[in-house]
Amino acid sequence: MSTGAEANAGVMPVRAGFGFAVEPLARWMVDNVAGFQGPLEVLQFKGGQSNPTFMLRAKSGDYVLRRKPGGQLAKGAHAIDREARVLSALGKAGFPVAQVHGLCLDESVIGSIFYVMEMVEGRIFWDASFAEIPAPERAAYFMEMNRVLAQLHGIDPNAVGLGDYGRQGNYFERQIGRWTKSYLADTDAGRDAVMDRLIEWLPAAIPEGDESTIVHGDFRCDNLIFHPTEPRVLAVLDWELSTLGHPLADFAYHALMYRMPPEIVAGLDGVDPATLSLPTEAEYIAAYCANTGRAGIPNYDFYIAFNFFRMAAIFHGIKGRVARGQASSAHAADRLAAYPRLLKLAQEAMDACT
Repeated sequence: MSTGAEANAGVMPVRAGFGFAVEPLARWMVDNVAGFQGPLEVLQFKGGQSNPTFMLRAKSGDYVLRRKPGGQLAKGAHAIDREARVLSALGKAGFPVAQVHGLCLDESVIGSIFYVMEMVEGRIFWDASFAEIPAPERAAYFMEMNRVLAQLHGIDPNAVGLGDYGRQGNYFERQIGRWTKSYLADTDAGRDAVMDRLIEWLPAAIPEGDESTIVHGDFRCDNLIFHPTEPRVLAVLDWELSTLGHPLADFAYHALMYRMPPEIVAGLDGVDPATLSLPTEAEYIAAYCANTGRAGIPNYDFYIAFNFFRMAAIFHGIKGRVARGQASSAHAADRLAAYPRLLKLAQEAMDACT
């Protein structure tokens, strides 16, 4: 199954069912995007499973547009306005994100709400081994990812106007409940015995103690734009799952790359990191602890099990959208071939904790 740059990188003509009238958008751009000059051409990015994403080419430069998909949507899903809000707030705080040019809540312009942001030029790595980078330089890219995530977790939500971006406290209870409801509500995707077991086990296994920071929710190498030649993150992408939550849940999700088969998402399962000049999982955990002032991460296996559950629930949602013909990526159906493997990983993580 193809999940790398050949499947997800680049643009293509707008797919059937995802098009919209260009002229109303161009008029909105004139009124809302400083310096915009037409004419305007619209192309669609190949990647992205949830919110359709488009490249806008104009005389004044390139832009990126993200919108809600069409069809019946789950309550609270595809919150484009939340994405625009968190990007704007973090950008003002000096965190590496694309600049938001404008948010449009008028559905009559293109048929749904949307926002337009800058097109950040750089490199996206679809392979978690960073094979394109000379071996002696790879560890620096890993440590940059680690640093940026720690930077995010160190931002005070109240100080950047995001104190109400999500409910504070009881993150795991709320997330387990949210994804349980999503899973049970999507009858088009069916049920699975492993998911049913996870739903029963997880609430009782939540570790004591609570923390609340801004969390990305999908922080991995292929959601980062790196500088063209340096191990430096220029922009963190895809904030749809961001909220206020537990930083260790966010970090453990990111660190799943050490256990994740590359055919599911960017992962290193089956590879000895040392042979690739990459930090080991233990070294990566230690680096995050150093970056955040932690002595260690007790109950780490629970955070891993929780994240496999959440990812399985997300793939379950993709399965439902494919069944309904709503998936915004041409490769969504192909990715579902990995769903059984993901469920097996979830079960292994759960069993390791019990």
